[in-house]
Amino acid sequence: MKKYPVDSTAMTSAGYDPEQRILEIQFKSGGAVRQFYEVPQEIFDGLMAADSAGDFFNTAIHGKFEEKRVDE
Repeated sequence: MKKYPVDSTAMTSAGYDPEQRILEIQFKSGGAVRQFYEVPQEIFDGLMAADSAGDFFNTAIHGKFEEKRVDE
């Protein structure tokens, strides 16, 4: 999965697999990497285009999709 830098105080990068509908985000806090499942392409596009990636994450992603930490 290709990762793209995110201009955010909370995240460093994000990637998306459209075939599996998996969004992967690396967070600055401890370097945590989390995957979010069954995420529509529009959500990834919105995250990458958002003026505030953190605000977008909090309103459109956090708590809305099944997620798993994958860096452990």
